[in-house]
Amino acid sequence: MATTDRQATTLALAHALSAAERGLAVIPLSRSKLPALRSPHRDDPAPSPCHGACGRLGHGVYDASSDPDRIRELFAAAPWATGYGIACGLPPHHLIGLDLDVKTGTDSSAALRELALRHLFTIPPTVVVVTPSGGRHLWLSGPPEVVVPNSAGRLAPGIDIRGAGGYLVGPGSRTGQGVYAAAPGTAHLAPAPCPRSLLRLLLPPPPRAHHAAPAAAGAHVQGLVQFVLAAHEGQRNTRLFWAACRAYEDGIGPALVAPLVDAALHTGLSEREARTTIASAARMTGHRP
Repeated sequence: MATTDRQATTLALAHALSAAERGLAVIPLSRSKLPALRSPHRDDPAPSPCHGACGRLGHGVYDASSDPDRIRELFAAAPWATGYGIACGLPPHHLIGLDLDVKTGTDSSAALRELALRHLFTIPPTVVVVTPSGGRHLWLSGPPEVVVPNSAGRLAPGIDIRGAGGYLVGPGSRTGQGVYAAAPGTAHLAPAPCPRSLLRLLLPPPPRAHHAAPAAAGAHVQGLVQFVLAAHEGQRNTRLFWAACRAYEDGIGPALVAPLVDAALHTGLSEREARTTIASAARMTGHRP
């Protein structure tokens, strides 16, 4: 291995350990920005989903850790790594990444400003990472009970979202395109809380009820409850949060608490989890739980 590659790996490990001190879970990345460790199941004829339960390394973001010994183990297994990824959606920050791209020919920064004006939010001071192409990654912190999905261009052209199951390339990483670096004056900041209006845009809205009902209000209530009942594992808190937000926005939040809690219990959530999520939705929409 070339001396420059060894230096890049040593620097990447140092940056990764520094990120871990801030509570961020990390994995080693190759110059291609992909996880440096290949899946141990790549040669299985019919691999089943495994998020690390097998005990081996190579499960991408599911290997992410903030434990220094574990991080050193990951980098020791990938001595060709020249960067590190920061897992999103994990405690304590529940990181959400806004990836403002400049390679698509669109002005993603202008698109974000337009969204902010239209939906009345501002991005607070937070960590900003400048990419080798001139794009920016904005780091935000989400509520622990909300699962923000990954998306590409759904929020606006040129804006990708890194949420649960995704990762951001950490500052100090060296890739085939260049080095990622924290924007001046932002490296010391903690990820700022995601504005409420923006958070609602990042989550997929519940579908409208299309079936007939005695009254429009009854159809709407039934649709929100059915939306929660249809949740699969991994969607339950997100669907409940959105249904509760919609209920409070429409002025029927207090009346819908009990039906939503019952629906959440049917999906496998505990009553405490359900009521905590509904209370968070009430606060998010400016209501008292």
